[in-house]
Amino acid sequence: MACFGLYCGKTLLFKNSSAEIYGECGACPRGQRTNEEKYCQPCTESPELYDWLYLGFMAMLPLISHWFCIEWDSLKNCSNGVLFQQASAFFECSMAAVVTLLVSDPPGTLSIYSCGVLMLSDWYTMLYNPSPDYITTLHCTQEAVYPLYTIVFIYYAFCLLFMMLLRPFLVKKIQWILYIPNPFESIYTALFFFPVLTVLQAVAGGLLYYAFPYIVLVSSLVNLAVYLVFAKIEIYSDLIRKDRLLVLFSHWFLHAYGIIALSRKDQFEEDLIFLILVPVPAFFYFFTTKFTKPSRIISEGAKGQ
Repeated sequence: MACFGLYCGKTLLFKNSSAEIYGECGACPRGQRTNEEKYCQPCTESPELYDWLYLGFMAMLPLISHWFCIEWDSLKNCSNGVLFQQASAFFECSMAAVVTLLVSDPPGTLSIYSCGVLMLSDWYTMLYNPSPDYITTLHCTQEAVYPLYTIVFIYYAFCLLFMMLLRPFLVKKIQWILYIPNPFESIYTALFFFPVLTVLQAVAGGLLYYAFPYIVLVSSLVNLAVYLVFAKIEIYSDLIRKDRLLVLFSHWFLHAYGIIALSRKDQFEEDLIFLILVPVPAFFYFFTTKFTKPSRIISEGAKGQ
């Protein structure tokens, strides 16, 4: 029987030196994907650089959300221990990432097998089941982008687990040293944004896969501009502070991250030259901010009259 549908294939049931026996047409098992001949083949490829960058982007979303919520709570409650709580969040997310890689195929290593991504429809195989006009009982919904779709959910689960196990213990210990009025506020907030991130991956994972370089670039530029304006950093000497340098380098890292993700695979080395543009927006702001002060513009306008 021929296999209809874009993602339907025949699974290998038995193989010896003389013959290969395949089952009926249907969805491929997890970790396999149909080939051009409509046979399910195991995924044994290594993820491309772009795939790793996508996983890194999805791994940064909980960490950035943690840091934002901790910073927001500190402004609202004027609490101490912000740096400690942010370090705890970084440790939790790092441990979750390592454990996720260790439990993924092949287990016990920091590498993973991947099927790769060929097109946007690979993320939404449920929409490409065969038409009822051909076969009414055949459904070929599967993870064609194995493991880029489900590994994110596993990572979020470990993030939540480590947060519930480690942060209450660590924060409770440090509370005797630093005054933290409501040390569990950031934990309560995380219980809200983790479901949002999970739904975002479930619904828009494929769209994020293709759009995340642009999201990173635009977000880093906008956040950097807002930070420079509201922090009232007008000259380079105002920037020589550890906290401000840390924020600036973080934005530069994200900007470089987006540029590398946009690099074409066939001309990756040539595209790396664009990394020299990373500090340009910040330096442009430093050199032009004295000419755009509202007070100076008003005063010069008054002189002109």
